[in-house]
Amino acid sequence: MALTHRVATRDDLAQIVEIYNSTVASRMVTADTEPVSVESRISWFEEHNPILRPLWVAEVEDRVGAWLSFSNFYGRPAYSQSAELSVYVREGFRRMGLGSYLLTQAIAHAPTLKVNTLLGFIFGHNHPSISLFSAYGFSRWGELPRVAVLDGVERNLVIVGRRVEDAQPGSQQDAAR
Repeated sequence: MALTHRVATRDDLAQIVEIYNSTVASRMVTADTEPVSVESRISWFEEHNPILRPLWVAEVEDRVGAWLSFSNFYGRPAYSQSAELSVYVREGFRRMGLGSYLLTQAIAHAPTLKVNTLLGFIFGHNHPSISLFSAYGFSRWGELPRVAVLDGVERNLVIVGRRVEDAQPGSQQDAAR
């Protein structure tokens, strides 16, 4: 299957939310404990900017099969070269390579966004996501023990990261000069 992606449009938001909500019950992917509404995600959607922090969708069989978002990390100017990645795949389309495809595209595209550090925040018990990010060069940069409580169970949050080296100001190459 040939995979492609595009910038999400407002018309995609209902499917993006549907995919997100499908992960809530598993208690593996999100700290939300109840499904969210499309209305509640409008401002989040509008915070994404195709030039600096895109939100992408990959379509399969005329449906959004997966999505990936770049989000600001920590919201202060000194962190502008870092971005958090989130990847969500529709149930029924998992294990078809959509997450791998989107992650590969995000890594390749990061320098055009002036991003040289990519981060992921993943529950410690979400082994499939940790494995996915690990396969693409992300390593464990930290762990916040027992910071979430899901159905009475305390859960760890693992921080994974990866540098995307290029000649941007502030990169390791630049610092070595």
